[in-house]
Amino acid sequence: MRTLKLHFPDDALPTLDSFLKQTKEARVFRRAQAVRNVVKGQRLQTVSDALQFTYSALRKWVYRFASQGTHGLVDRPRSGRPPKLTCALEQRLNRLVAQDPLEHGSLHSQWSCRELATVLARETGVQLGRESVRSVLKKST
Repeated sequence: MRTLKLHFPDDALPTLDSFLKQTKEARVFRRAQAVRNVVKGQRLQTVSDALQFTYSALRKWVYRFASQGTHGLVDRPRSGRPPKLTCALEQRLNRLVAQDPLEHGSLHSQWSCRELATVLARETGVQLGRESVRSVLKKST
């Protein structure tokens, strides 16, 4: 294996330590942890084996950190359709769950995911599938 020909700034370890304390995303935390071990002097192969990264993935994150700092460890925006479900729509759905379904013209005293999606579409104009509604409800419990 070739050795890395990278030079990290003097404040790389304190920067990574504070980044590790602040980050809430597990994938980004693991990346920062692995890069921190490499910055401390451990070999790439040792760190990739210990933390179960592929060698090439860890090498990529180390190079990104060297060139971009902690910003290089965060996921880049992905292409594709933006999600229909915004934070405001999610909050509206959670408020709707707290209401009585009979007030919204339902024949049943308990909500179904399909009925919640129908009422939400009627009120907001955003069509969600029942599985999307179910996943929001599951996340909020």
